[in-house]
Amino acid sequence: MIEAELKARVDSPEDVLKLLNGRAAGRPEVYRDTYYDDPDGGLEAHDQELRVRTVHGADGARTVLTFKDAQVDEESGSKPEHETRVEDAEAVHAMLRGLGYVPVVAFEKRCRNYDFEARGRRMLATLVRVPEVEGTFLELETPAAENEVAAALEDVRAVLAELGLGPETLTRELYTDAVRRRRARP
Repeated sequence: MIEAELKARVDSPEDVLKLLNGRAAGRPEVYRDTYYDDPDGGLEAHDQELRVRTVHGADGARTVLTFKDAQVDEESGSKPEHETRVEDAEAVHAMLRGLGYVPVVAFEKRCRNYDFEARGRRMLATLVRVPEVEGTFLELETPAAENEVAAALEDVRAVLAELGLGPETLTRELYTDAVRRRRARP
């Protein structure tokens, strides 16, 4: 399944919050993400991602292992995503290191998630702050088969517009890149 997703910079988070709260109840969660690669950077070179994410929320903590394959849509960066919940985060970290992968970047995302239906699709809107990155972002995604990514992205764009976020707010910047740049500054 493809994660048809767009990310926008949000200049007025309070306004977007009001609109999202009108669609669904928000879930505050903190993500602790660790991205892995082989020592030669082969995954990144092939536009792939391997991530362990531990999510802390009102219902406790859960950990998921995610592999994202190369993008299928250049404009949005949408990728096939394979994800599974894991019982023991430390065991998964140890397994990945044992297989030769190395952690390349780890950081925290402070999120408020909204699940809702729009335009006949299940949508997940995530309002995001990364303490090391300036600004607030909204990620809006919906699952799509590979042959319907374009239509799914049009629906995502329409919902973003309903939330007051036009094409000029869209960004392809990855949090991983922004965090690395921030940490590289003297």
